[in-house]
Formats: sequence, C-alpha cells, structure tokens
Amino acid sequence: MTTEATLPTTSTTPTARQVWTRNRGLALAVVLVLAAAVVMAAVRSTAQHGALDPRSVDPHGSRAVVRLLADRGVSTRVVTTLDAARAAAGRDTTVLVAVPDLLTGRQQSRLREATAASGGRTVLVAAGGSSVERLAPGVTADPASSLRTTLAPDCTLPEARRAGSADTGGIRYTTTRLDADSCYPSHRLATLLRVPAATGGGDTVVLGAPDILYNDRLDEQGDASLALQLLGSRPHLVWYLPSLADSSAIDDERESFLDLLPPGWLWGTLQLFLAAVLAAFWRARRFGPLVPERLPVAIRASETAEGRARLYRKANARDRAAAALRSTTRTRLAPLLGVPVSQAHAPESLLPALSTHLAGEGQTLHALLFGPPPGDDKALIALTDQLDALEREVRRS
Repeated sequence: MTTEATLPTTSTTPTARQVWTRNRGLALAVVLVLAAAVVMAAVRSTAQHGALDPRSVDPHGSRAVVRLLADRGVSTRVVTTLDAARAAAGRDTTVLVAVPDLLTGRQQSRLREATAASGGRTVLVAAGGSSVERLAPGVTADPASSLRTTLAPDCTLPEARRAGSADTGGIRYTTTRLDADSCYPSHRLATLLRVPAATGGGDTVVLGAPDILYNDRLDEQGDASLALQLLGSRPHLVWYLPSLADSSAIDDERESFLDLLPPGWLWGTLQLFLAAVLAAFWRARRFGPLVPERLPVAIRASETAEGRARLYRKANARDRAAAALRSTTRTRLAPLLGVPVSQAHAPESLLPALSTHLAGEGQTLHALLFGPPPGDDKALIALTDQLDALEREVRRS
C-alpha cells in the first residue's frame, strides 16, 4: 500500500506585486521624509555657511566688520584652538568668542582664567546659561529668549549711547554686579551687558545676539557703530572660532553615560513609560478568558482553514500545524477502524488496527501519524498530501 498522493497545493507566499501593493504607501512616506530632510539640510547649510567667520563674505559672515576695523588700525587674527586664544589674551587685545556654547566646561574655565586678569576685553556672543556663568561670573541667562529686533540703549555705557538704537535681542541676561552696564533691555532684561573685571582694568561684554556682526546688518540702525566700538577698544582683536577638532575639548576625566544625557532625561523617560502603560491598557480590550460569540455572518470553512494556515505560516509554527493535521487525521480514522476516539492518539491502539486494515508497514504509518515535525514548508505540504491520501485509502477499503 502506498500513502503518497499528488494533489494540487495552494501557495500562501505573497508575490512581489502583493508586497509592493501593501507597502507602497509606507515606502512613499519614507521617500518624502528623506527628500524633505535633504532639502532642509541644503537650505540650512547654505544660509549658515561661514556664520560669524571674519573671513566669510556671506550674509551671516563677518568680513565687513573686520575690514572696517582694519581701516581704523585694529588688526584681527583668527584662532580655532583654546591654547591660541589663551596665549593671545592681553591688555591691548580684545578676545571675541564666537560660539561660547561649543566649549566644554573645562575649556570655559581655562579661558576665564586667562582673560580675567589680562586687562583686555572679552566679548561673548550669544552665550547660553552654563557658558555665561563660567565665562562671566555673576551673570545669568534668562531661559526665555527675546526676538531679535531694534532696541534702544537705555543705559549709560558710552559705546551704546553713541551707537543709539541697534538690532539686538536674542538671549537676555541679569547680573548681581552693581557696577555692570545693562543695555538694550527687552522686557526689562538686558541683551547687552558689560561687566568690569575685578582687577587689571579689563571687562567682559556679553551680546545676546550676533546680528550686529553680520555682513548684511552693518548698514542698519547703529549696528556698525556699536560693533566697531565694542571690538575696536584695543589695537588687536583675536577672533576665536571654537572647533570640535580642538584637542583641549577632550576632558581628562571621563564622563559616565548618565553625564552625557541631556537634563530632564529622567522625567522624559517617566513620561514615555506612562504613555506605554496607557497604550497597553488601551490596546488590551479584553481581560480574562476569551468568550465565544456568534458571528454576524457565515464564514466558509475553507476561508477559516486558510486564515489559520496563514497565521501558522506567519509565526513559522510548522510543528503546531503538523500536530493539528495529524491529530485531526487520527480522530477521523479511529471510528473507521473500530478504535474508540478516546484511544485515537495512542500508537499502540491505532497503528495495529490501521496496519491490519491496510496491510501496510507499521513503521511507515508511525512516522506519518506520530513522527517528528517537518523541517520546512515543502515537507509540511507533503505531509498534508500524505495524510489526505491515507484517509482516502482507509475510506475506500
């Protein structure tokens, strides 16, 4: 007796066309997001190219103010390392720090040590909260920035009074120093602050916004006058452009992973956890055991079988699928062979009766009805065909 059969099989593997139809919306969304990111990066890189660079002639460069300073006898030197900026600090030098927030805490402290008693001037451009507290002790940055607009001096600082209204704004500052000059207030907080040094006769000027240094803003209001006076009080100007390649940015003490995380990460993590719990509660629509219910429409048995087969295939559960097929076949064969249904799944009861009925090999029947799970989908389909052929053979005989 043979239990092999060649029956037509139905493939549940989705075709390339079906995969594309299902996922084309997601693919289109990904392409649009990537295209938008590229466009935004290109626009921003073009707009910010050479920002605050005294060698740049772009709108946000600072070549114009350097040329005007040179006409007045002020020499300008560009440095990109902390050591060069510290070495250049002196009584006859103004040190401009273009982006103080790029400096590490250690770099800021070392720069402050070099400029505090040098007798020169230090200009900080748009220094944030942590950097301004290190580079200009006694000065605090307000968390809320103001719009960059035309403001009146409203102070006694000679440079500001001679320049008049200027395009300032940006970060606002407060100070506990009584001898400080607070100028160009926005909502009663200064956007330009001059703090005299305790010794040496030098001072520190904090600018809330870099607009008065841009090439395309010098011809507006009193921007050019204010910039030239602030940067031209000494015969030498050192323009410090902090660089990420500066070796001094590497701290001697290694920071832990938690030190590298931004402030508020713990609160953010807690919010994400609560959101996940609420999402899980929302998705868990049923609690407790499943309750059977009558379906509003009749579903064909073939559709139910095919749907269950797709679930098995998606989970790669060939063992469960094979076990279900063999169990159903044994249950249907037992009454045909005169074996009680309760003993249909016992090899010692079912196999002798089946061998006697078909005069087949017991070893082959045992492997077919009680064997190991198939190794791949092809073997599972072959097992299905063999079980169908066996059941037909028993019914015919």
